Amino acid sequence: MGLPLVAIVGRPNVGKSTIFNRIIGERLAIVEDQPGITRDRLYAKAEWTGRLFHLVDTGGIDVFGDDELLKSVRAQAELAVEEADVILFVTDIRTGVTRDDEEVARMLYRSGKPVLLVVNKVDNDRLAAEIYDFYRLGFGDPHAVSGAHGTGFGDVLDAVVERLPDKRETDYADDVIKVAVIGRPNVGKSSLVNAMLGEERVIVSNIAGTTRDAVDTPFEKDGQKYVLIDTAGMRKRGKVYEKAEKYSVMRALAAIERADVALVVLNGEEGIIEQDKHIAGYAHEAGKASIIVVNKWDAVTKDDKTMQRMTRKIREQFQFMDYAPIVFASALTGQRVSRLYPVINHVAEQHAMRIATPVLNDLVSDAVAANPPPTDRGRRLRINYATQVAVKPPAFVLFVNDPELMHFSYERYLENRIRDAFLFEGTPIRIMTRKKSEE
Repeated sequence: MGLPLVAIVGRPNVGKSTIFNRIIGERLAIVEDQPGITRDRLYAKAEWTGRLFHLVDTGGIDVFGDDELLKSVRAQAELAVEEADVILFVTDIRTGVTRDDEEVARMLYRSGKPVLLVVNKVDNDRLAAEIYDFYRLGFGDPHAVSGAHGTGFGDVLDAVVERLPDKRETDYADDVIKVAVIGRPNVGKSSLVNAMLGEERVIVSNIAGTTRDAVDTPFEKDGQKYVLIDTAGMRKRGKVYEKAEKYSVMRALAAIERADVALVVLNGEEGIIEQDKHIAGYAHEAGKASIIVVNKWDAVTKDDKTMQRMTRKIREQFQFMDYAPIVFASALTGQRVSRLYPVINHVAEQHAMRIATPVLNDLVSDAVAANPPPTDRGRRLRINYATQVAVKPPAFVLFVNDPELMHFSYERYLENRIRDAFLFEGTPIRIMTRKKSEE
């Protein structure tokens, strides 16, 4: 099920980013950085009183270049309204209600979305007395916070959780493979979707999705059922809105959350840029099976080593996703598009694979015998027992004498041994350590 989205909206200089950072710093555990994934802090996964949601900072969205302030504010609010389930409308106690605040309020009011009015920079009691002016914006009781001092956030987050929707979309049957096509603007995502759906023996039935205005595309090929997630999101006003990187990120996050398999699309003509790695990183962190698709391969001037060089470059740049198969394709000519289906089926199967506990323990014992864990200040890690606790992605728990003794490099060694034995091609795997309970 996709996570709900909470967007922080407001005119410039009201402290949106401070509020975003304050919530992250105090309330959230960000997944630790992996080599090759750079974090831009545009978004975070949040949890409050057991409810998970995505938090997006819409601060500084530049949609139409150097347009005047009001257009920038309007575009920012429209993007947030388009995607969000709950909106935090941030204002500034020190300036009072401005004309720009009123303009943003009008747009948010028309949206019909739940809006929480947050008045920032309420740093002392004298300022708190001035909050009544904000009632005229029409969003009920304003929430006074201080981004600088960190006060007032518990009440805001309680109110957010109260307004989160229970469910984002209808689940599909277990045998349906849900595929998200993700990538930065202009890598040819919608062309690839159209090429995949135009393949022989593809039976398409369009139905309106229940995730806002998105349309998923269920279809069948060679007896296997698939759903392409959020195909409308790629086509709808794509050329205008995809200029905003943050909009693409919001779309990609929502699609990834609901998918089993992510097709990470690169532009073969342009090569790899930083944003490609950001978007691939989202799929990796979400634990999704992934395939790297190098699109527009027909437009690349090639010799007999071109594909080899590109493969090497991808492996260097996407070290955190070294498990992902690479497919070179052309949505325009249809070249190798048909090869995507067997690869999708394969990685989906690997993503859902379960290893019997006795077999897993034999493997771990052999791995430890071949390469014992190093000692740490005279103490050595002892692995008592291993078991697989989840699929999609496969997750393993190792019961050990002391989790602190598990070094990242040894965990990586065990992961490699598990992959040598069982492949798990196309899927991340998670390894967790727990202290063995005393008898």
